[in-house]
Amino acid sequence: MLTKTASPPAPAFLWPVRVYWEDTDAGGVVYYANYLKFCERARSEWLRSLGLDQQAMATRDQVLFVVSSAQVRYAAPARLDDLLEVSVAITQTGGASLDLLQEVRRRPPADPAAPGALLASAQVRVACVQAGSFRPVRLPAAVLEAVARGCASPAGGSAK
Repeated sequence: MLTKTASPPAPAFLWPVRVYWEDTDAGGVVYYANYLKFCERARSEWLRSLGLDQQAMATRDQVLFVVSSAQVRYAAPARLDDLLEVSVAITQTGGASLDLLQEVRRRPPADPAAPGALLASAQVRVACVQAGSFRPVRLPAAVLEAVARGCASPAGGSAK
């Protein structure tokens, strides 16, 4: 079982996001709520990269993942056409939940391998619930195994 650490582990997963017109507000910067959408996409792709099909889990296992809490800290604005990278790292597992640290960073155009400037960070708790009642249920063994495998790999995975 993973435990909370003083400093977060290296990102378990990285997902690229491009900023489009639809993501920006009247000031030409990414609207604050869209950072949560970027994080949601990264979490979904992270689960997919672990071999976890959320639709199949909902149908076959009658379990869903829901965000039960999210705390976002904004550091700098993202702008139109920025290429961002959203990370997903587990900070703690519970019987029916996963605590995640997600960061949104701007990729530097000169050196895509260098860490980008931090734009926002989110502490997110995802709960596992029964599909019909939305009552908390234990994380399925397949989820725990996939998460453990993903955390054990050096890069965890990334996508284009």
